[in-house]
Amino acid sequence: MNEDQENIDFFKVILSSIADGVFTVNSQRIITSFNRAAEKITGVPASQAVGKHCQDVFHSDICENCLLQDTLETGIEAIDRPVNIINNQGDKIPISISTAVLKSEEGKILGAVETFRDLSTIEHLRKELRRSYSLEDIISKSPRMHKLFAILPDIAESESTVLIQGPSGSGKELFARAIHNLSPRKNKNYVVINCGTLPVQLFESELFGYVKGAFTDAKTDKEGKLTKVNGGTVFFDEIGELPLSTQVKLLRLLQEREYEPLGSTETIKANLRVVAASNKDLKNLVAQAKFRDDLYFRLAVVKFDLPALKDRREDIPFLVDHFIRKFNAKTGKKIISVSPNVMNILMRYNFPGNIRELENIIEHGFVLCHGSIIKREHLSPELLPREQDSFTDIKSESTPVTESIDEQERIINAIQNCGGAVSKAAEQLGIHRTTLWRKIKRYNINIDQY
Repeated sequence: MNEDQENIDFFKVILSSIADGVFTVNSQRIITSFNRAAEKITGVPASQAVGKHCQDVFHSDICENCLLQDTLETGIEAIDRPVNIINNQGDKIPISISTAVLKSEEGKILGAVETFRDLSTIEHLRKELRRSYSLEDIISKSPRMHKLFAILPDIAESESTVLIQGPSGSGKELFARAIHNLSPRKNKNYVVINCGTLPVQLFESELFGYVKGAFTDAKTDKEGKLTKVNGGTVFFDEIGELPLSTQVKLLRLLQEREYEPLGSTETIKANLRVVAASNKDLKNLVAQAKFRDDLYFRLAVVKFDLPALKDRREDIPFLVDHFIRKFNAKTGKKIISVSPNVMNILMRYNFPGNIRELENIIEHGFVLCHGSIIKREHLSPELLPREQDSFTDIKSESTPVTESIDEQERIINAIQNCGGAVSKAAEQLGIHRTTLWRKIKRYNINIDQY
């Protein structure tokens, strides 16, 4: 046996021992070698693959825009690109591929090599995780959120009015939709009324409708949004924005399940389920005489509060994965994940805009990323400068003078969010109650105004 044959045999032994699929092609993309792992993943024996055009073996979703062809023409390698192939059983197999040019010692292009890794197990685990940590369209690993997951079906089965409170962007709309989808009314209409966007003078006419002649421009009768509910669920978003003059009208709807269109003396019975949400603590608004107490108690038959994203950081990787899949489907890109550096930034960031802000960050990354991994340079420039400001650990007792203003602002925001409750504010800030009192005294903060 000559030396060249020994080298070829040694090369084949190495290829057969590699766990990843490997095959080579010539300049016409005809397969010239096909290792054992490639046989296992595709279900195609090497004897049937060698000599065939690669697209006749793989049936990939990128065959029309072949990465091997691009690599042969440009010399640019592809690294860990996610694609799907069809195996010999007709099953779709998710894989990640990398390509490179094969050159002779003289630099002449001989063909190309592609390695590919079966992602079926990873994808299966990912689906199992999504199944374990999701309810409807809500994704969470947080124990606090899973307590809500456990009782949500019972809440949905009831006809009780529900009040959902939480900061903007925390997912109140998703919970409201889930309550409807899990309820006996799921096949009926789901109507959203945003109390913060409708002008006061139009709210009543939009909600209840009006009859011809009710006011100057009322040329014909008009049905209100409540008519469209028709046995379904109505979701009052940001209900804390309702003026007192309108709240009394809504109170009658909740008490009597009836209403009158503007200008009409006819009473209409309302067959509906009411779910409301607020980014403000309605109990605090009641104490400030900005929200009717009788309406509050009608709304808060079942009440729960959603945490801010910074209080459920264990959910960030799952949400990142969710948004990547969402924007892959929307844009047609094949992004796999974010880099460890980006994940580290996200895990330490405070997310004042909560889940909505995280979604925007990932969408921004999709706009700038042309590879398979979202990296630091793909993040919004506004996110990075705040990185140092937002991550200051308030637990530190020795706060530098330059950080005093930021700390004071965080303390005031926490006290305001907790309605002046120092113990709750301390818990939110992650410091002891006595430490917070000392800082309140240091910054001369008047908690009575909150």
